[in-house]
Amino acid sequence: MKTISIVIPAFNEEGNLRKIRDEIDLVFKNLTDYHYEIIFVNDGSRDNSQSTLELLGAEFAEVKFLEFSRNFGHQHAVKAGLDFAQGNAVISMDADLQHPPQLIPQLIHYWEQGYDLVYTLREYNQSASYFKKKTSDVFYKILVSLSDVEIEKGSSDFRLMDASVVEVVRKADETDLFLRGLSKWVGFKQHAVSYTAGDRFAGESKYSLKKMIKFAFTGITAFSVKPLYVASYLGFFFSFLGLLYIPYVIYAFITKTEISGWASLIMSIVFFGGVQLIILGILGIYIGKMFVQLKNRPNYIIKSKNF
Repeated sequence: MKTISIVIPAFNEEGNLRKIRDEIDLVFKNLTDYHYEIIFVNDGSRDNSQSTLELLGAEFAEVKFLEFSRNFGHQHAVKAGLDFAQGNAVISMDADLQHPPQLIPQLIHYWEQGYDLVYTLREYNQSASYFKKKTSDVFYKILVSLSDVEIEKGSSDFRLMDASVVEVVRKADETDLFLRGLSKWVGFKQHAVSYTAGDRFAGESKYSLKKMIKFAFTGITAFSVKPLYVASYLGFFFSFLGLLYIPYVIYAFITKTEISGWASLIMSIVFFGGVQLIILGILGIYIGKMFVQLKNRPNYIIKSKNF
């Protein structure tokens, strides 16, 4: 009998933990050919998530937990679950039930058909705000245009990976982890499944606009150096514009024509200064990534676990 490991990161999700465990249990009651384990990763929660997990672990043998010493981030929480999972296949999903457990049989079906990685493409339901939908569209458009890895619109961290794929992902020791890109980068035989996102069962979303922007930068810089090329192209372009201005300066010098326009001059200085700062910022992001990576600190620290 095959075992399916389900990895669920949790940050302040005390109201969702028992509910999602019950929903997953209902699904596997109809999947009698499979054992399952649920690995909850408590990513430094400040509510009662840990005590809830301890109660669930004592009540249900299939419930396991990892407790981080502090908040290390969603992606590292998923990675920790993958590192400890023992199943023939591993499913990662969020705790808020926006990743519907009812889709699990379909993911397993395609896995049994020979696909090594079955990923999901999210479609928003009617309750999703226009802002949420629009920012998501912009995120994926920018990501696709600047990344060397093709990531489809609506890609999420709800996916099934065969144990062979998980073994490869475990070897990725990246400080700025972007699993959506990494799961595409590894290759293997993949298949996409579309789903409509459910409503959050309890609690509030942890993804603010600031976190979404940071996540976008992580995704872009984790799998591409295209931003560095864009910076170089901008430098060449504005240098070329500067060369076009030289004939006018020579003409004005010869004819003694007064060069006026302090306002436009100041505006040009401010503009080009901003461009330079953007380019330095792009370089700084890549250098910063190398600085953090070279320290070789652990990407997460486990405070406690029940297995």
